[in-house]
Amino acid sequence: MSSATDLEHGRRVITEEAKALQLLADSLGDEFANALEAILNLKGRLIVTGMGKSGHVGNKIAATLASTGQPSFFVHPGEASHGDLGMIGRDDGLLALSNSGETSELSDVLAHAKRLGIPLITVTGRPQSTMSRMADHPLVLPNAPEACPNGLAPTSSTTMAMALGDALAVALMHRRMFAAEDFFKLHPGGRLGLKFITVGSLMHDGDDLPRVHSNDSLDQVLLEITSKTLGCTLVMEDDKCQGIITDGDLRRHLNPKLFEKFARDIMTTDPIWVHQDEPAARALGLMQERGITLVLVKDDGPEPIGLLHIHDCLRAGLG
Repeated sequence: MSSATDLEHGRRVITEEAKALQLLADSLGDEFANALEAILNLKGRLIVTGMGKSGHVGNKIAATLASTGQPSFFVHPGEASHGDLGMIGRDDGLLALSNSGETSELSDVLAHAKRLGIPLITVTGRPQSTMSRMADHPLVLPNAPEACPNGLAPTSSTTMAMALGDALAVALMHRRMFAAEDFFKLHPGGRLGLKFITVGSLMHDGDDLPRVHSNDSLDQVLLEITSKTLGCTLVMEDDKCQGIITDGDLRRHLNPKLFEKFARDIMTTDPIWVHQDEPAARALGLMQERGITLVLVKDDGPEPIGLLHIHDCLRAGLG
């Protein structure tokens, strides 16, 4: 078999699944909105369940919901029948997936949901299936052919179910105004979380900030820089920042008359500033671009509120 034929088969599968997704998008209506409202009104969690391929999809849906602000977890229907039904409480809701809508392994968990009287949302491929009839909010996938050449392996159907779960999660995010900052709080680890670390969360402030007066001698400047270990000091006058002195400034002015000078004589008067709410990764990029090791941090006022050193970014895992 040629590689051209392989490509043809691969493209056909993706094309078929894309068509199925468009059918799904066109089919969304009141039941989707009603299911969304039921989830928003939950006092507890949204429990997701499914068997086989639907179970794998359900696991992913539960993980996506949990990471975007909707408390959720997956319960395997087999384990539910052997004690895990206790994980489902009266304040919870149930989202059950089965393409046929007749999966016998789901019967115990569905019956438990009905006994508790909690909202039951189903995702099936058949509007007249047992599960769809039991549901408070039946979500029915459109009748799209599986991309499998035999029409048997779950392909288009699982893709649609996965996309429907994403649609619920993202719609919930919009309703809850779930922002990037909220997302970071639930993703503090890994590269994704690092994108949302702010300058303000890493900066040095308060008593950690080195400060000298513009009339201070170089002896005093060196003492302050050494004691605060940031390799710099702010230069103040009348409680206002006039500039900054860094190790680099000291080296550039190194000559026999250096210690005859005052802080104002060697300070940099136009240091680089960043806002405390900026991503620290952006501040790191700026320092690397300018070939500097620190930046002043401000809020909405005129005076610096902190200092960010390049080492702070690197210790946090940036770069």
